[in-house]
Amino acid sequence: MRANISVGTARETILQRGFEQKISEPRQIGPTLYVALTMRSEIQAISPLLEQLLPLIKISHCVPGDERDVEIAAREALANAVLHGNKQDAQKKVHISCRIRPGRRLTIVIKDEGSGFDPRHVPDPSTVENLNSEKGRGICLMNAFMDEVQFHAGGTEVRLRKGFK
Repeated sequence: MRANISVGTARETILQRGFEQKISEPRQIGPTLYVALTMRSEIQAISPLLEQLLPLIKISHCVPGDERDVEIAAREALANAVLHGNKQDAQKKVHISCRIRPGRRLTIVIKDEGSGFDPRHVPDPSTVENLNSEKGRGICLMNAFMDEVQFHAGGTEVRLRKGFK
């Protein structure tokens, strides 16, 4: 696996490891670092993608000490996109964009190519009647670990935000 990480014009690097994964090189937009990534809808694509993204988040000091929280929330959002959004259809893609404001905040947007959902209809896993249900746990974790979680585009897009404390 190879990746070129640098600040400059956007180029794409294709990573091969039994699947295709595209990463646009980070671009500096004023004081903001922007990274765009695309992966196939395969669970095994999540960890290699996060292995490329998380070091950038860590060195930016945008969420010092909370990098593990960001990893858990992003992993849950990516798993939801693959499993529930794209139904593990490897022909469909998951698109990730990340805006890093060093020393300030982080925004990660994860978009799938599925039909979407209404987050208001996802059961709250912390209520007594839903304690044994597996539905809603990923969203609950995202909300627990991020400052803000929003769903857009009919539920095909989740926006995760966390700021410097």
